[in-house]
Amino acid sequence: MVKNVGGTEKVIRLVVGGYLLLGALFLDLSTWGTATLSVVGIIAILTGTVGYCPAWTVFGINTCRTKSTP
Repeated sequence: MVKNVGGTEKVIRLVVGGYLLLGALFLDLSTWGTATLSVVGIIAILTGTVGYCPAWTVFGINTCRTKSTP
């Protein structure tokens, strides 16, 4: 599993995932709304923590910095 989520994107995913989970806890939503926010928030936090996003692999996106060879 090659990492394809860069540093800035990791932070964004963690922050957005945290807000989604907070929204699921504190907003007055239906059961489906709460479940959807929870699942999307958990996925954002997991992909930000691990540094790998399967969807980015499918689309050929890689936000990691490439190491330049001397």
